[in-house]
Amino acid sequence: MSRVLNAKPGYVVSEEVAEKIRTAARELGYKTNPFAYSLRVNRSFTIGVLIPDLTNPVFPPIIRGIERTLAKKGYIAILADSDNDPAEEERILERLKARQTDGLILATAHRADELVADCLEEGYRVVLINRSVEAAGVSSITNDDHFGIAQAVRHLASLGHRQIAHVAGPQAISTGYQRYLAFREAMQAEGLAVDDNLIAFCDAFAEKEGRRAMAQILARSRPLSAVVAANDLLALGCYDAIEAAGRRCPEEISVTGYNDMPFADKFKPPLTTVHIPLFEMGIEAAEAMLALLDTENPEPRQVRLRPELVVRGSTARAPAGI
Repeated sequence: MSRVLNAKPGYVVSEEVAEKIRTAARELGYKTNPFAYSLRVNRSFTIGVLIPDLTNPVFPPIIRGIERTLAKKGYIAILADSDNDPAEEERILERLKARQTDGLILATAHRADELVADCLEEGYRVVLINRSVEAAGVSSITNDDHFGIAQAVRHLASLGHRQIAHVAGPQAISTGYQRYLAFREAMQAEGLAVDDNLIAFCDAFAEKEGRRAMAQILARSRPLSAVVAANDLLALGCYDAIEAAGRRCPEEISVTGYNDMPFADKFKPPLTTVHIPLFEMGIEAAEAMLALLDTENPEPRQVRLRPELVVRGSTARAPAGI
């Protein structure tokens, strides 16, 4: 009975037999003891999930996907927020390890991340989500940043834009770095020149950083008619800087984002952005973790999801003469 009620991995019975067991358990008032079961199988049935910024609207759909998938197998996610602080991230990881979590899903990794390497060396099951590292041997769930940025640049080029700026994300993080490389490649593919004076780098994926970077670009007084922002929060900051400079979006400057975070369609104007299937990304991360836990010598899994451009009101034809 306990094997069925605890959904023990590798233990298979027919659905008919399983339903009879569940019915009998309900009639008898039988309840499993999760603590006793975890001691018996040497698992805590908890997974640590570490994110960089709980206020970022990108993460709730991802977390929902993780939690729902883990729950089906009897696991609980322990959520922690590092607030983009590397020292806090290290402290949180130590606390999660002390709680005997069975695995770690990390959305905080940098391209060269010693903490990830340390976790792997200690034998922890690790899955990176919306991040990748340069070292091999770790599972990661990402999206195809090069395809997504290429879609945004191609869309702007089709509207006649030639002078296109880029507000880039942090280069220590794979998403910021890959989207920056993708922007340069996409511009070249469209036969457009990359003007380094129209590129500014942000220290964080935050609205205030997007505002600062876009203001920096505008202050250089170079001709431009569009900007590709590395994520939606940066794009929102671009809106602020454009308005503060007395310019209009999209009449004078078109803006694209990345992620299609919740409420991006409520921006004024509604944001043209690259849609990532965030909920599905969470599901994939949880499934990758479960696969690692159910395999004695697991192979790392790399999943790359295909994004899709969503055209809304923040892009328009390039103004004449630019």
